Amino acid sequence: MTVEVVTFGCRLNTHESEAIRQAATKAGRQDLVIVNSCAVTAEAVKQVRQTIRRLARENPGRSIAVTGCAAQTEPETFAAMPEVLQVIGNAAKTEMATWEARPEGPDAQSRFLPATEPVRVNDIMALRENAPQMIDAIEGRARAIVQVQNGCDHRCTFCIIPYARGNARSSPMGAVVEQVKRLVGNGYREIVLTGVDITSYGQDLPGTPRLGRLLQTIMRHVPDLERLRLSSIDSIEADCDLMDLIAGEPRLMPHLHLSLQAGDDLILKRMKRRHSRDDAIRFCEEARRLRPGIVFGADIIAGFPTETEAMLQSSLRLIEDCGLTHLHVFPYSPRRGTPAARMPQVPQSEIRDRARRLREAGALRLRQHLDRQVGRSLLVLAERGGVGRAEDFTPVRLPPESPPGAMHRLAITGHDGHKLLTA
Repeated sequence: MTVEVVTFGCRLNTHESEAIRQAATKAGRQDLVIVNSCAVTAEAVKQVRQTIRRLARENPGRSIAVTGCAAQTEPETFAAMPEVLQVIGNAAKTEMATWEARPEGPDAQSRFLPATEPVRVNDIMALRENAPQMIDAIEGRARAIVQVQNGCDHRCTFCIIPYARGNARSSPMGAVVEQVKRLVGNGYREIVLTGVDITSYGQDLPGTPRLGRLLQTIMRHVPDLERLRLSSIDSIEADCDLMDLIAGEPRLMPHLHLSLQAGDDLILKRMKRRHSRDDAIRFCEEARRLRPGIVFGADIIAGFPTETEAMLQSSLRLIEDCGLTHLHVFPYSPRRGTPAARMPQVPQSEIRDRARRLREAGALRLRQHLDRQVGRSLLVLAERGGVGRAEDFTPVRLPPESPPGAMHRLAITGHDGHKLLTA
């Protein structure tokens, strides 16, 4: 049996899962299921636990290890599960030595015990560098993901992730360029740069290069790269070079996913965000002026503590004011140890209703965007499962036999409310 990695959560986890698979395979493991967990919400942690139990039922005799953000923030939860052999923190999960093992008993053929202690979770805040993991591919993905940064120096009151990832650490620029070159050389036409707070890139590196300079360097040294895309950005940190690229670099895709979280200034202050409502609107207006047709996605939290109906209305209006097309709505989930968990909470039934209303508003904006695409000719990168992505990240339905990674120029004939349709 080969190493199986089950991934939860963000693009950063997707990239790291490939590095984990690579490290465990080089260590000689053939009997292992590794769960790379997410801790962003309580529901995410619950899903990880449920998946571990299911994997144990479906894979009798195979060892299960848990790593990732939930393993880092609450290792005791997973160490107490009888299905789990080992709990590995984020600091060690991509190291080959972590996954080396010794046979259990003189006659053992496939069962192994971990080479180190059953729980290996170190102080994530002690990390000062981000050692890049060089990978050759992302299994099952038509778009490759490159980690440029890890950790976060900000302390939003709702967020557990800094305690799972540590403080902000940037990958050296040369290593990022080499990783992009390797993946493009292996046939990837689109690269997605990811991290926890990628617009903080470079503040810990010599010369403090910003994200825009990193993108300029990639474009210059990897001329065969056809598409470059950014994961979620904090718009208040966008630098001048990044804005210049938005305006003038066609290989930088016209889609930005923004970490907005709310549309009310008092809630943003209580979240300890660094932007105001007007800051968000001004950024979208400027980016749209520089790149007409650019599309915005955003994260919005429903039911943050102390949120009133009037504050929710501010978030609903923000969807229109910023022209948000691809909306990710998160019902607020209290995370133990965060300041927001000690604030006056909104009832769960109200949180669910507010999340529904935000999603409905987002769905309306998406349909309006899809309407505007009908009759256009779009360049679409095929993914798996009969779906592709236009340059602005709009999903397009393709024939199931479309090979992943192929690029198609397609006439858009309609949509189904979620995806564009072609002839």
